[in-house]
Amino acid sequence: MPTVVGLLEQREVAARRRVDGLREEADRIQAELAVAEREWREWAIARSRVGEVLAPVDEPGQGHAQAVGTAPAMGQAEETSSAPTAAKSQVPVWREGLAWSVLSVDYQRILQALADRLRLHQGPLTCQEMAVSFGMDVVPARVEALRSKAKRLVARGWLAEPAPGRFTLAQGVAGPGGAS
Repeated sequence: MPTVVGLLEQREVAARRRVDGLREEADRIQAELAVAEREWREWAIARSRVGEVLAPVDEPGQGHAQAVGTAPAMGQAEETSSAPTAAKSQVPVWREGLAWSVLSVDYQRILQALADRLRLHQGPLTCQEMAVSFGMDVVPARVEALRSKAKRLVARGWLAEPAPGRFTLAQGVAGPGGAS
């Protein structure tokens, strides 16, 4: 007859295996999601580009097809909006006095972590260290999502990358108000 401790250990092992299996599945799903999101963005960009090509030629509100005398296909409404984007999902180029509030919460969180490091006179952070500080599971999908955001912030002038994979606030970028 197994002991109580033995039964608990068996259940703990079974629970741990289930957790590990679910984490693996979550990682796989995150990777698939990243690919699907990239594909969706590419199609959204393509649609936006087509919209630019078909943009008004002579008169406001008149699309290219109407300017050359053709109408949209029957039952087809002319689309006036560009690619679908969530509020504040774009990262503007940093400039003096631009407030952090123009960024989504995820980007603000990265900036805050790096501002705290700077205030404490600590060095740059890697994306793995950021994931740990945010209480995230340090799995490739999460780390790569952070890396993507950090690289976007570097490209727009909010962050600097003094060494490959290490990020800090860019020169002049200060607290959440945007003041230097």
